[in-house]
Amino acid sequence: MNSLPKTDSISELATFWDTHDLTDFEGELEEVSEPVFVRPADLTVRLAPADALALQRLACKRRVSEAELVSQWVHECIRAG
Repeated sequence: MNSLPKTDSISELATFWDTHDLTDFEGELEEVSEPVFVRPADLTVRLAPADALALQRLACKRRVSEAELVSQWVHECIRAG
């Protein structure tokens, strides 16, 4: 019998559980109280069309997504306190 995978990859875990049954691993299972997979919070920000275009151009120039650029700015502002 195989042992439980030791990975954080949701894709790898999905593949594993597609071919295995949970009841085969009852002796290896343990209850956890904290969340195992924490998803990032989504936030919608409304921008004026000119600001959205400027953001798009700047993100393209820096070769990052608009969301990544805004996320970077938020992190910088939070650290600056």
